[in-house]
Amino acid sequence: MSTPWRIGILGCGGLGKAAAALLEPKAEMRLVAVCDTQGWAHCPAGITAADVAGVAPGESIAAQPIGRRSDDPIGEMVRLGVAGEVDGFFLALPNLPSDFLPSVVRRFAEGGFQGVTVDALKRTVAVEQILALDEPIREAGMVHMTGCGATPGLLTAAAALAAQSYQTVEAVDIRFGVGIANWDAYRATVREDIAHQRGMDFEKAKAMSDSDVERFLAERSWILELHDMEHADDVMLERAGVVTRDKVKVGGLVDTKRAKKPVSTSVQVTGVTFEGKRSTHTFTLGDETSMAANVNGPAFGYLKTGLWLRGRGITGVFTSADVMPRFVR
Repeated sequence: MSTPWRIGILGCGGLGKAAAALLEPKAEMRLVAVCDTQGWAHCPAGITAADVAGVAPGESIAAQPIGRRSDDPIGEMVRLGVAGEVDGFFLALPNLPSDFLPSVVRRFAEGGFQGVTVDALKRTVAVEQILALDEPIREAGMVHMTGCGATPGLLTAAAALAAQSYQTVEAVDIRFGVGIANWDAYRATVREDIAHQRGMDFEKAKAMSDSDVERFLAERSWILELHDMEHADDVMLERAGVVTRDKVKVGGLVDTKRAKKPVSTSVQVTGVTFEGKRSTHTFTLGDETSMAANVNGPAFGYLKTGLWLRGRGITGVFTSADVMPRFVR
């Protein structure tokens, strides 16, 4: 397959806008299609980051000069993929309820898409639903890369690599820090984090109005503290044979008012070497890298790996702990 690969993004929220900006200087990938809940756009010559950035929170790409309204924007993306107009899609969509994004992946497979899709899913239950689609995805001649953001994703891959020093892995501890200058730019992500708070769940978080969210955050001084999260790093590392899921812990702090990270993001892998020595590897991300950079960069790296696999006739579902991302130039 020749480059630039033609890329579609599902979602025009904070991650979708950042994804468009990340792709703009790339030579190997060209953004040609985007959609949100109300509309879609397709431009073979390329869609600019400014086109996507122009979509205000709560509005649609349909209101932009390149956009069109639709009752089924995701269906339009599937149609473009099946018609051979798009090689790969990044599903930068909220996953509330937890079966929503797996249902989107199923639509691509059942629709006959034979390219590559990638997600940045976080919840274990959602990734397990994706993994259960391996057979229909293989039969469709498609590749799906799941859990390919920051965590799961970048930090999961780092943990899988760090584990190679050990004969036995005893623990994987992921701690993240996220700074968001304006929570409204990442509504879906913040709602998913709120769902992990005491007394909350995903249905309650989804039902919250924007004013409800604002009040919830203000009551906590705009800081969300997260412990023992249901993060798919556990099932992905278990599937890769690194460690049982009960030994994987994920938590962190999210500042929804300030861009500066409240704590550094890191993964610690503790194990015992073949000589009987216990040790801990620590991989820490630079505080200057944003959530958008640490999610979108790996997502497109794994999308490129998916295109590489598909070009060699390999299909099915893969996680960020199964293969390495290939850098998009």
